[in-house]
Amino acid sequence: MARATVLGRLTWKVATVADVRDETPTARTIALDVPGWPGHLAGQHVDVRLTAPDGYSTQRSYSIASAPDGDRLELTVERLPDGEVSPYLTQVLAVGDPLEMRGPIGGWFVWRPEAPEPVQLIAGGSGIVPLMAMIRTRAAVPGPAPFRLLYSVRDPEATLYRDELRDSSRNGSGLNVTYTYTRRVPEGWKRPAGRVDAGLLATAAWAPETGPTCFVCGPTGFVEAAAGLLVAAGHDPARIRTERFGPSGG
Repeated sequence: MARATVLGRLTWKVATVADVRDETPTARTIALDVPGWPGHLAGQHVDVRLTAPDGYSTQRSYSIASAPDGDRLELTVERLPDGEVSPYLTQVLAVGDPLEMRGPIGGWFVWRPEAPEPVQLIAGGSGIVPLMAMIRTRAAVPGPAPFRLLYSVRDPEATLYRDELRDSSRNGSGLNVTYTYTRRVPEGWKRPAGRVDAGLLATAAWAPETGPTCFVCGPTGFVEAAAGLLVAAGHDPARIRTERFGPSGG
């Protein structure tokens, strides 16, 4: 039975685009209806395949941004200037179009609502996407686990889910959000532009003695640096889960 389930998830399915919306000038969220979708855990991803008329095929992996919701899921894709797949997904794909995909994939970088310990999320750029699935899942299935998010982003215009994160942090949902901007800060921002460092981590993240599970996602260099800071601060390496991405042709 377990083997059949795994094979089913690795079978290509044809999804239908139900909605698209721009998150930033270079990122778009794509809502997909996937008949027979088996459901997913917050933090999992899918493979997406594009096939040209001449038969050439290419695929990329994208994190799921949404909480489980029947046969529908959402992907948020950041467009890469020299990408092969992301420009099509963010500029050409339209409502009603078919899209080949398979999944869900992944079992380590996931959060389960029944987990009671505090959760520390650390995102770099579009690394916020799988962490947003965790935030949305927690909001949909309220539990005892308090969440903190430390979000490093290039500038205010590049911030994904800005309004939703603002509203979530204000409505008593148990989500605490801290931003750091690496290139340009909003007007009146007290902290100068810069990367996540030990001082920011000490003020924004859960203390090691609270025993949080830490999820870190972003570019490889960011993830390695943030995970190193967590270990240096005294966090248990066994409770630090990382997901990284790098240049892949987009």
